[in-house]
Amino acid sequence: MSKIVQIRDVPDDVHAALESAAHAEGLSLSGFLRREMGQLANRAAVASHNRRVVLHTQSAIKSKVDRQQVLSLLNEGRRD
Repeated sequence: MSKIVQIRDVPDDVHAALESAAHAEGLSLSGFLRREMGQLANRAAVASHNRRVVLHTQSAIKSKVDRQQVLSLLNEGRRD
């Protein structure tokens, strides 16, 4: 069953920007925010999975690779 989420004290400019973005995509504000929250939840799940994979891999190869080294290698691979 779906749940109700209420967010208070949203600044006027943020509310206006969200309404504008929703309107531009032909969605209600609720529909737009529901979709965005789904994407946000998915990103959190992917990040959590990636963390588990990194920790498992580090454990399996008995190595500690720091975050900056991983990011550097990822960025290097994107340039290729």
